[in-house]
Amino acid sequence: MSHGSRIRIGRMRLEPRLAALLCASVLAAGCATLAATDPNALWQIVHFDCTAAARSSGRTGLCAAVDLDRHFAILKDRSGIAQHLLIPTERVSGIESPAVSAPDAPNYWADAWQARSYVQASLVKAHRHALADDQLGLEINSAYRRSQDQLHIHIDCMSASASAALAKHRYDVAQRWTWDTIDGARYRVMHIDGPTLSVDPFDIVARDRPGAMAMQTILVTGAGPWAQRDGWLIVNSATDVDGGTGSAEVLLDHRCEAAGPI
Repeated sequence: MSHGSRIRIGRMRLEPRLAALLCASVLAAGCATLAATDPNALWQIVHFDCTAAARSSGRTGLCAAVDLDRHFAILKDRSGIAQHLLIPTERVSGIESPAVSAPDAPNYWADAWQARSYVQASLVKAHRHALADDQLGLEINSAYRRSQDQLHIHIDCMSASASAALAKHRYDVAQRWTWDTIDGARYRVMHIDGPTLSVDPFDIVARDRPGAMAMQTILVTGAGPWAQRDGWLIVNSATDVDGGTGSAEVLLDHRCEAAGPI
């Protein structure tokens, strides 16, 4: 969740178990309302509801999926038609956490890419067309442009303008940064070859920005319609870049207009 999307209704703090129970009780209205009031709400939902349910009964609670072995949960975001969030089942503050670059860190991006199937399923449920890999994106905000203090990767549709702007990078030389201006902000783009997303974008960005990860925003999308063949694009900007940004969420489209009605 980005800082810009926060609903300003105060900074109410809830006890963890109470937060999970309250979220369950207002699910029809949307957990986003609860999340907007407490920066720990996503952690409380995943830890005290989803993970607890998975451990006790094998169910997923409020989440769409929980993978205890791979240390993540998938939660449907109430914002948008199909948006989902990948959230670690361990306490990880965000992109700046040393845990994301630890030698034994899970590749949350690879797991989030696989979880795009939940976005596709939501589109089908909404009687929308499925999307190609270059019309889907993963995104994380910088520490200064987020509303939640638990790492979460947005999984959603790309905006049509962003997909069009990135199309020319499909044949870029792999593993080399190229600067571009997309929708008015400066980003650097790197092509990664397939057939699997075996590299970790956190590691790619941290190689030359090791002390500035809190300022970074990262987006990953297919380099072409079929990422297994075409590869991926890692898109990166930061708050200390001239003309840069701490949030690439604007390159996503939570209305999924590219997925027209069937």
